[in-house]
Amino acid sequence: MSYKIYKFGGASVKDADGIRNLQHILSLHKGEEKLVVVISAMGKTTNLMEQILDAWYYHKEDLPQLCQALKINHYQVAYDLGGNSAEIIAQLNRFFDKLMQILNEGHSDNYDFDYDRIVSFGEYLSTTIISFFLNQMGVHNHWVDACKIIRTDNTYREGRVNWEVTSQEVKNQVETIHQTDSSKPIIITQGFIAGTSEKLRTTLGREGSDYTAAIIAHSLDAKDVTIWKDVPGLLNADPKLFPDAVKLDAIPYREAIELSYYGASVIHPKTLKPLRDKQIPLYVKSFFQPEEPGSIIKMMKEQTKIPSFIVKKDQILLTIFPKDFSFIAEENLTEIFQSFTECRVKINLMQSSALSFSVCIDNKPQRFQSLKSLLSKNYNIKYNDKVELITIRHYNKESIKKVLQNRTPILEQKSRTTLQLIIKI
Repeated sequence: MSYKIYKFGGASVKDADGIRNLQHILSLHKGEEKLVVVISAMGKTTNLMEQILDAWYYHKEDLPQLCQALKINHYQVAYDLGGNSAEIIAQLNRFFDKLMQILNEGHSDNYDFDYDRIVSFGEYLSTTIISFFLNQMGVHNHWVDACKIIRTDNTYREGRVNWEVTSQEVKNQVETIHQTDSSKPIIITQGFIAGTSEKLRTTLGREGSDYTAAIIAHSLDAKDVTIWKDVPGLLNADPKLFPDAVKLDAIPYREAIELSYYGASVIHPKTLKPLRDKQIPLYVKSFFQPEEPGSIIKMMKEQTKIPSFIVKKDQILLTIFPKDFSFIAEENLTEIFQSFTECRVKINLMQSSALSFSVCIDNKPQRFQSLKSLLSKNYNIKYNDKVELITIRHYNKESIKKVLQNRTPILEQKSRTTLQLIIKI
């Protein structure tokens, strides 16, 4: 019997109604395949955990209020689900006690290490509530700690997966459960979270729950993966920015990888390669309309090329100049790229001239400050913040006119299939 992997993001489990809907979707599963369900933290919880981290790390006065908000939010959802029993409260309190123990110890000198220790509690809390509720409703399931089955190195906040160890651990844990429990229980686990060989917690990058689903699917040679979203499927644009966005019924892995690389928010960038490697189809479906077909990413020939629009806000345009007014040569680029790697700053666009090298990057203040400090040793730098990066795949005249709206880009880069524009807001 093969496996199916479901992934539910924070928007789909943000409250009791969302969790009841998750139960409804699981009820539609016919049981022909074994089911592993990957679940994110409840909507906006990761943002709250990041606020808690910052308040603790930088000694802000609102830490107690933020911790209290975290408790109230989760107690309320448990109560709304009818789970105000001593058992679920005790389970939640164990995690709250562990969190408070860390916060009382004081932070380390490594912000990213502490980030993974703190922020990952969001996923533990959501899956604890959901697992308990499902069992209460007769949906038999086993709760599995993702930290114990997905093994990474010590790159905190963006752990690199040890595929050999991870595949073995996933198979051992999941198959052992199904061998010892003849009722074919659903496996419930956390997205985003992983662990090191030293049993230290890591995470897979922001919005990394999609990647978790792909890792587990790859390890189990799953039949397919379904990501449940608040949209009808893969769209050619964000409907909040482009009301006329259309659904893409089916696209090949290659196009999906390109879209995710340029910042399309529907699929996490690392998700697709492990699925493509084993030709595991990826469905994107609406949790509002679970019986609709949604979209599929699979091995297929390229179809009609509809323009797709990706808008990345809160960007920085950074330009680097050698202090000695020399050319940007290969040795300069090597040094510059090493600096980006060391500071873990991803480049969304790059452009070189004789005397300068320009990049567009996400505005992550801590990493940007580290990068500036490192580059300033040998280079002069200028930057523009409050810019947005617009990418058009399969662009045409109409699509360019649509996004510019009489605005003039401060930088433009064009290839055969992709146009990127940087616009000053």
